[in-house]
Amino acid sequence: MKRVALWLVTVVREGEVFTKEELRQAFPGVSQVDRRMRDLRDFGWVIHTNREADNLDPHEQRFVQQGIAVWEPGKATRPRGTIAIGAGKRREIISGDGNMCRSCGITPGAYYEGTHEPAQLDIARRPVHRPGGETVVELVTECQRCRLGARDLVADLDAVLRSVKALPADERRTLAGWADADERDFRSIERVWSSYRSLPEESRAEVRAALGL
Repeated sequence: MKRVALWLVTVVREGEVFTKEELRQAFPGVSQVDRRMRDLRDFGWVIHTNREADNLDPHEQRFVQQGIAVWEPGKATRPRGTIAIGAGKRREIISGDGNMCRSCGITPGAYYEGTHEPAQLDIARRPVHRPGGETVVELVTECQRCRLGARDLVADLDAVLRSVKALPADERRTLAGWADADERDFRSIERVWSSYRSLPEESRAEVRAALGL
């Protein structure tokens, strides 16, 4: 991992694109060198694939930003609470999360509304505040948009206006009230459901147990 970090800094350099083949050629005979590079993300290194940047091909990656200088003595200790994510663990988390993004509900391969961009699911590390004040890190499924925010999205006023006109009169009155107050008054149960829905599976299981399920 330390050697890969130095290669990224001295050969690839921040902001530049490299390929999986170039990485493997730089470290001949090193098994699972791709995984060694992914481990750098636990130390604050930002390396994008085509999941995070739609202008990258599947075989390309971009070295976005250097994190902790792991080659320095004492700097390569894995941060406390870090969870390693292997292929088996990734499948387990996505399956436990219902094969959908827990933030927006989109499923893999489904197109984002108004685009031809298919959703891809990945695993995010989410801090969870537990009873008693402890904060732990759990794994949760999210799509690339929810992980990165609304990157390059364009608001479509025309579509919104057409949707408003298509609403039944009673729903338009309800929407008018929300627009006038500039907020929607969610019922308590709706707020709890929204919070529950976004929890990682480990925490959702505790809520279900509390409900007697």
